[in-house]
Amino acid sequence: MNSDSESLQHQCLDWLLTDDVKNNEQLSVCEENDGVENLLKEATASKSSEPKLGGTPQAFQLGEIPTVQDRFQAVLKRRLQIQVQDHPPLFPWETQLIDYPDFVDEPSMTLVPTWGWMVQQSKLNLPRPLPEKVFRQLLEQCQALVTSSVPLGAKLVQVVENFFPNESQALNDIAGLVLRSTYRSVNTLETIPNIQSDYSDLQPRQQMALSLLAAKQLLENLTLPLSATSPVVERQWLTSVGNLNIRVEYQSVGITKLLVQAELPVKGTLTLRGSGTLAMATSSTSGYLSVELGCEQLNPTYTLEVEFPEIDQQPLLFVISPTI
Repeated sequence: MNSDSESLQHQCLDWLLTDDVKNNEQLSVCEENDGVENLLKEATASKSSEPKLGGTPQAFQLGEIPTVQDRFQAVLKRRLQIQVQDHPPLFPWETQLIDYPDFVDEPSMTLVPTWGWMVQQSKLNLPRPLPEKVFRQLLEQCQALVTSSVPLGAKLVQVVENFFPNESQALNDIAGLVLRSTYRSVNTLETIPNIQSDYSDLQPRQQMALSLLAAKQLLENLTLPLSATSPVVERQWLTSVGNLNIRVEYQSVGITKLLVQAELPVKGTLTLRGSGTLAMATSSTSGYLSVELGCEQLNPTYTLEVEFPEIDQQPLLFVISPTI
């Protein structure tokens, strides 16, 4: 108990010697500390002294020391509370006291691709999505070759061959499978592991099959075929700013013409070209826009460029191939 009494005394002295102790706290602590010292002295003396022969033993209440300790701890607790109120602790990154709100309204975040035309990939029937860089290069290659007259199989190989140099034979083999079958029946694609992995984790032949599948569907999306039995064709392309809806019609009643109508999600420009002729229309807002070309005889191919400056400086190129 001597060690306890000395510890309590030292603690009290430390508090009293602190520079920022308030006067009323000094008085309270000192008065209570005096009581602690007196009681401790009495308790120590009564405990350590031995009764003299013939003398009367000093009376001592066992409950006195715990009572004093509880009282002293209450004094220390009150002092700590006052100090915390006057000098609240700061976080490591704070230099002064800051009032934080109870909660913060976080704006909803919509994750969209950084490239506006990229969203169309969600409309493709692929076993897993392609990285944006790969999809963008595929789309650029498809647009460069969409007007080519070479067979579709050769066109597919030309679209993806830059990704797989010196693999022309493997590409031709897989391209044949892609042309004849849907991806679910292609043996190469059935071996794709059912894991959450990206394009780079696939085997080379799996990457080839996935790229060829995407190229085939992109070329189909970018081609608008017209025929005598189907003089109207429609397409939809999903962008980061909304849907682009296109309707192409060959009208032969009265004035023969090729009419293109589009519903734009934002302001944009339509440019229709064919055999040295050109028709262009621009809209400053979203909504419907149309262009047309008069023609006594249809050309083998027409091109339609759709430009949205808000999402990309490179227009999206479609090919119109009438067989009427």
